[in-house]
Amino acid sequence: MKRYYYLLIFSLLVTTSYSQATVKELTHYIFPEFTQGIILMKNGVKNKALLNYNSLTEEMIFVDKGKKLAIGDTELELVDTIFIIDRKFFTLNKKFVELIFHSKCDLYAEHKCNLIEKGKQAAYGGTSETSATTSYSSLVSDGRFYELELPDNYRIDPYTTYWLKKNDELNKFVSIKQLMKLYDDKKDLFKAYIKNHDVKYKNQLSIVQLIEYLENN
Repeated sequence: MKRYYYLLIFSLLVTTSYSQATVKELTHYIFPEFTQGIILMKNGVKNKALLNYNSLTEEMIFVDKGKKLAIGDTELELVDTIFIIDRKFFTLNKKFVELIFHSKCDLYAEHKCNLIEKGKQAAYGGTSETSATTSYSSLVSDGRFYELELPDNYRIDPYTTYWLKKNDELNKFVSIKQLMKLYDDKKDLFKAYIKNHDVKYKNQLSIVQLIEYLENN
């Protein structure tokens, strides 16, 4: 079953959110706002909550009595699936990954991002940007990690790690080259498709379409 149509829906949501005057830049959350979703527990119980995924802390966040809280490690072991709009999230290595393609194989996206502190004035009128690792503690202390927008002196650099479950084996890949190794038996077909299509690692839809093509040929 082909499951990547919602990527276009999400793209439209981001575009709409970005056009609003109140939003200055892309957030470190997957969704532009907290959205009603369902947490399906392994015992079959369904819990409704306002949900969003924080790619900076790599946590699923829910709203409880106006407070933003993360699903902790203990609760993770009890969760089967989380549904937000038409998207599904599962647990892997105590993190949530999104199922973005399901057919003969399963493709999961692990959403991550780097926090970059915007450059301070440097020599010759230039600026420099550095990883904001040392600034994490200050953001955590006042809870700003869990807000939809970070302070103006930071920016977000999102990226994705993919997991491919094929023939009951789960493998991670972080580049087109690594993905090709997982289709070693179809290397010529892989190279021909790459040559004729604009496949980019950062373009999630193009990765899904490539895998769908390989699985069906």
